Amino acid sequence: MFEPNQLIFLAVVCVLVAGLTFTVTKLIDYLRRKDAESEAKRIVEQAQREAEDLKRRTELELKERDLQERAAREAEFQKIREELHQRERALEKREDAVEEQAAQLRRQEQIVETTQRRLSERLEEVNRRKEELQKLLDMQRQVLHEVSGLSREEATKRLLELLESQLQQEVGSLILKYEQKLQEMCQQKSRDILLTAIQRYAAAHTAETTTSTVDIPNDEMKGRIIGREGRNIRTFEKVTGVDVIIDDTPGVVIVSAFDAVRREIARIALNKLIADGRIHPSRIEEVVAETQQEMDEFIRQTGQAACQEVDVRGLHERLVYMLGRLHFRTSYSQNVLRHSIEVAFLAGMIADELGLDGALARRCGLLHDIGKAADHEAEGGHPKIGADLLRRYGEPPEVIHAAAAHHEDLRVENPYTVIVAAADACSASRPGARRETLERYIKRMEELESIACSFPGVEQAYAIQAGRELRVMVNAKETTDEIAAKICRDIARAFEERLNYPGEIKVTVLRETRCTEIAR
Repeated sequence: MFEPNQLIFLAVVCVLVAGLTFTVTKLIDYLRRKDAESEAKRIVEQAQREAEDLKRRTELELKERDLQERAAREAEFQKIREELHQRERALEKREDAVEEQAAQLRRQEQIVETTQRRLSERLEEVNRRKEELQKLLDMQRQVLHEVSGLSREEATKRLLELLESQLQQEVGSLILKYEQKLQEMCQQKSRDILLTAIQRYAAAHTAETTTSTVDIPNDEMKGRIIGREGRNIRTFEKVTGVDVIIDDTPGVVIVSAFDAVRREIARIALNKLIADGRIHPSRIEEVVAETQQEMDEFIRQTGQAACQEVDVRGLHERLVYMLGRLHFRTSYSQNVLRHSIEVAFLAGMIADELGLDGALARRCGLLHDIGKAADHEAEGGHPKIGADLLRRYGEPPEVIHAAAAHHEDLRVENPYTVIVAAADACSASRPGARRETLERYIKRMEELESIACSFPGVEQAYAIQAGRELRVMVNAKETTDEIAAKICRDIARAFEERLNYPGEIKVTVLRETRCTEIAR
């Protein structure tokens, strides 16, 4: 048993332990509350910072979007302003054109009024002279009556001389009247002949392109056409002289070339290779050579068919072959062989109407564009090339001159040249014959003139003869004869480098010095 003092000590110890335990528990609870409050405070602050960051990002995005919308609106407004400026400029040009037309009309009215006034003055002068002549005749009659010493023969002679002088003017007016009437009849007859020839002949027109498509059974064939490391396609392009375009288009291979004969040979040869299935360099060369022979035979047959169609006989074999090549040549989308056949028929009809040799006219018309079959192989325009070919193979002078001068580049020496030129113009201007639009024609002429005007010293440039010739005016003070010759050569070189055109373009540079003095 414990003693009283010990019990008291134990009781005190228990009370102290209980108090200490309570104190520690309270302290721990306090510390926990402090940690929870600081953690909550930290979380709240972090949330506030994130909210502020989100707010700033949102504001930046809104500002950026606002700037983009402003830029888009500004670009749209700028486009609208440019369109308005363009319309305004177009309206100004139209106003200038209208004012120019009005000024021309006023000038023409003034010219008409001046002409009418002059005619009125001339009529008055003629009437006055007529009255004076009548008075002189009356006076002469009186004098004759007074002169009684003259014999009858002398009086008759004087009267006849007087009548002859009066009739001279009347005869001259009759001659002019009948000459004018004859000229009008000739013009009407020529129009009737052309209209009759055009109405009697009708032709269909086809258009060619610079590309041909070849169908293939599947896309695997594209790889076989290309070959290992591209050797098959390189061999094919080398032996045919064309470009083979193989793209992602399914089931199609494109053959491209400006030479229609080469393009057709390549198309036929590629079809043969695809059908055969054996595609390798040696087979390609064999098939292309075989196709070349077949194409040569087809060209000869086409030339012979054209000769038979227009009934032209006795042509040299080379000329017949060149005619067949025209089947693969186009001029402003018009097939040149069909154009030549049409010109032959029209020329023959016109010659028959005029009483000339229709067979010779058909021969001239059929061969007038023969130079286009060789203009890629020789220098110069197709009239000169054609005339040289016809001269080489023994054609008549009328046929040679018609080929050389049907574009009026030379002086006309026989009527068949004029007939061929008229038939050529009729064939080319027939509705649907050619697809060259006015915009493309003007653009080509403007390109020639703009290139020439870009050289220093050039004042004006004019493209004529449908773009086959360019006339350039240079400043005589800023240039010399040597500089003018250099400008001419530089313009020709610029055309060769920048433009694509058939035949040739003649460049003529004119340098003129004028001196003017006034004598008072």
